[in-house]
Amino acid sequence: MTVTRARRHSPGNGQRTRWLLGVILFVQGFGSALTEALWSTSFGVAGLLRGAGLPRWTDLAVGALGAVLLAWAQAVRGAERRARA
Repeated sequence: MTVTRARRHSPGNGQRTRWLLGVILFVQGFGSALTEALWSTSFGVAGLLRGAGLPRWTDLAVGALGAVLLAWAQAVRGAERRARA
């Protein structure tokens, strides 16, 4: 006999996605901008954006989007903790 557990919808799935995407965009955006400014070389997002003909400030926009996602994830985490307390 097999025992199955009922799956409950976990609000953490979207939360994990926000954390992951936020970290990736933050590192790629600001890291690419910093690397290009210091060593005049492009990698990751910066390389793709330069190849598409977009200006340098788009790297910072990608990093800022990552920072917004991280702030949102942190705010949701705080609200979930307060709700459990």
